[in-house]
Amino acid sequence: MTDDALKNTELTFLLGMSFQLVLREFTERISAAGYPDLRPIHGFTFQALQHQGLTGTELADKLGVTKQAAGQIVDDLEARGYLLREPHPAGGRRKLITLTDKARTHLRVAGQTLHALEAEITEKLGTTDLAQLRTQLAQIIRTISPQSTPALRPMW
Repeated sequence: MTDDALKNTELTFLLGMSFQLVLREFTERISAAGYPDLRPIHGFTFQALQHQGLTGTELADKLGVTKQAAGQIVDDLEARGYLLREPHPAGGRRKLITLTDKARTHLRVAGQTLHALEAEITEKLGTTDLAQLRTQLAQIIRTISPQSTPALRPMW
């Protein structure tokens, strides 16, 4: 029997590797579903905007990027028909960034894809193991950030 190389790996690395592997599989499936032009940062952007429009400054804060970087992301996604810049209801020069129907369709496909991937993982791990993993991960988050649930920010 060979030694398990992951047995003594630090938790941070196990979480990071798990995230990267699941995200890579998800991204490959999204590409195969007809969205080869979208990267994870685009998905994070859609998630940030899915319930309400945001200003560029608000979006930058949610994504953990500079205002300039957020502006470049919005420019790109607007040019491809995923986002709109509209006058802000409060007036002034600010613009409200919102999702188009094309982006909302992508979010539905992404949700279905993610649920299918999670179902496959559940089947391999067993329902109890995955439920326990979710509970433990939620406990880690609440322990480190007890006041609020942190935003999921891309680190690349």
